[in-house]
Amino acid sequence: MSKKKFAKRSNSSSPTQGQESVSRSILTVFSKNPGAVLSHKQLCYLLNAQKPIDRQRILDAVQRLVSKNRLEQVNAHSFSLKQGALLEGTFELNPKGFGFIRQDSQKNDVLVREENKGPAMDGDRVQFSVIHERNGKREGRILNVLERTRVQMVGTLNIKNDKAILYPDSVKHGVPIQIPLEQLNGARNGMRIVAKIDVWPEDHSMPIGEVVATLGFPGSNDAEMIAILVNQGFDPYFPEEVMVEASSISTVITEEEIKARKDVRNVLTFTIDPVDAKDFDDALSYQELENGNLMIGVHIADVGHYIREGSPLDKEALKRSNSVYLVDRVMPMLPEQLSNVLCSLRPNEDKLAFSVIFEFNAHGEVVQHWYGKTVIHSNRRFAYEEVQEVIEGKPDELSSIILRVNSIAKQMRAKRFKEGALNIVSEELRFVLSEKGDPTGTVLKTSKEAHQLIEEFMLLANKTVAVELTPQKEKGETHSSIYRIHDLPDLEKLGLLHLFCEKFGLSLEIKDLKSAAKSINSLLKSIESEPFYPLIQSMVVRSMAKAVYSTQNIGHFGLAFKHYSHFTSPIRRYADLIVHRQLFEKKQLGKIMPRPNLDEICKKISANERKATEAERESTKYFQTLMLLDRIGEAFDGMVSGISEYGIFVRLLENHCEGMVALQSITSDRFSFDTEKHIVVGKKTGRFYTLGTPVRVRVEEVSPRKRQIDLSLLED
Repeated sequence: MSKKKFAKRSNSSSPTQGQESVSRSILTVFSKNPGAVLSHKQLCYLLNAQKPIDRQRILDAVQRLVSKNRLEQVNAHSFSLKQGALLEGTFELNPKGFGFIRQDSQKNDVLVREENKGPAMDGDRVQFSVIHERNGKREGRILNVLERTRVQMVGTLNIKNDKAILYPDSVKHGVPIQIPLEQLNGARNGMRIVAKIDVWPEDHSMPIGEVVATLGFPGSNDAEMIAILVNQGFDPYFPEEVMVEASSISTVITEEEIKARKDVRNVLTFTIDPVDAKDFDDALSYQELENGNLMIGVHIADVGHYIREGSPLDKEALKRSNSVYLVDRVMPMLPEQLSNVLCSLRPNEDKLAFSVIFEFNAHGEVVQHWYGKTVIHSNRRFAYEEVQEVIEGKPDELSSIILRVNSIAKQMRAKRFKEGALNIVSEELRFVLSEKGDPTGTVLKTSKEAHQLIEEFMLLANKTVAVELTPQKEKGETHSSIYRIHDLPDLEKLGLLHLFCEKFGLSLEIKDLKSAAKSINSLLKSIESEPFYPLIQSMVVRSMAKAVYSTQNIGHFGLAFKHYSHFTSPIRRYADLIVHRQLFEKKQLGKIMPRPNLDEICKKISANERKATEAERESTKYFQTLMLLDRIGEAFDGMVSGISEYGIFVRLLENHCEGMVALQSITSDRFSFDTEKHIVVGKKTGRFYTLGTPVRVRVEEVSPRKRQIDLSLLED
């Protein structure tokens, strides 16, 4: 029988700090040696307990842990961890060291203390057992890491005494990695680097890796943006085999391919995108029919034509799941040869598309539709701003067409809201960048009619495709499809939203879930000019479920659709690529082929979507700090944008950047957070701050590395 290697002996002083401390130390030893059977003597050795009193404390603690079912006695002298049922979940690490395990089938998370997390890192898929349960709250111990979500980490290289170690940006973003000197690949002490882990030692000691990229010394935008991506688990660099495959794809559209498709190159077609867009993945076509009806086509780049299922390109696209849009760059899901050239529906070029073409009557109603593969030719590339100008009256050779298409879009939008869709108005902070990539100004982008025009036709196509892919039980169809679902809001959360609105003197009456959206829309419409409007809308969003991908169709509450999927952006979303493949199978074969791993794919792309959103937010925070880096000490007018027990968040009116005034920094009074009234109030003066309160602040400290802006309050 081979001897088991134990984690190295503790260097800490003997355990004389109390019963709880001794028990934690014992459990830590077992956690570092999962599956081990240890005697009292071995425990004393591993815990460096040499005095008789310390050895007795360990024995007493072991017996208490046995009585509490935390340990089990294997024989007269040996003990092991009490193992419950083996469960699986995703580990989320708190920067303080502890974490939680999320299970797909359970509503409540499982607490994991630092000593019970083993080698698990944030985002890992883990196997665990429940070691304690009380009042519905569970505590667990991680036994194995089933899947690592990250094999690369970013951090600062420290070289000392011929030993090189990468220290991650934070505990949440990784663990220290030992790097052999021959694997430094040109990296120098103090540099920001990306390292790949090659070996995870069985004894849970420091992993061993190699440098795969040097980002230079701390402070550059490039280094910080790459760090954001890697810390969220994305690899910004495409593998060589993927780039080789992408470059080998032919750009020629053969006559044979054209004959196999519906040729709509003679139909007027145009794209509408952001002014700086390079990947045009959707286009609209316009045709007037002899019967007076309109034929409007939604044409989507036929990415599936170029990417074989199971190929290196396909696997990499799934791994990324979506493109990530940072402030100054895009991490594309597909190499640029595909996203910006082959699949981009650029003007005055023949392109392969997957289309859904709708016939509308004079009332703006869909009479019939057709879907299938096409070849198109875009006649015009519009920016959103150009189309908005046309809508507002600026003459253009396509004015009448744009206005007629927009009229149908407005009818569809009105119908959606009438049927119970939520009307959430969002703002997006954009930065004006210099040639060097530094921010010189900001712009708040809001959704205008030009955006809504495209949005409505994309929604129509997505809804139509979802219906087409839904199995018809009467025909014996049993296949699985990918849906974009949005669950009904939780009644308890809606109740809290109702109470929250009451604090502002607002009435939100929700009789049932079916009428919830209409009640919320009515409320938001009535307060859209109030300073607390953003807060109420934010609380509405928080009370809603998160939209995710699933094979189980439960409809989309926010859009008021019974069927909804994603079809219109296969250049930047993997879900759309699968939907294209399934739709093509139905068209060509009359049936959709089984994909046993579709549930797992849905979980993966939903998780990566959340990571992409977090990366995008962090890049925005970083560029906000750059905007104010040279303005420390300056005063600004602002408005309170958020409140917490720690401080007051203030959005500066000049540039829309947000910082925080720590409550402890206000010396004129002792301020505290009143959760009932959602205000910060002074104990002596009674002065209070709430959402929308105008304030004047000074920039005290700015940290791009921490993505943090510290403000002080300039009181009257």
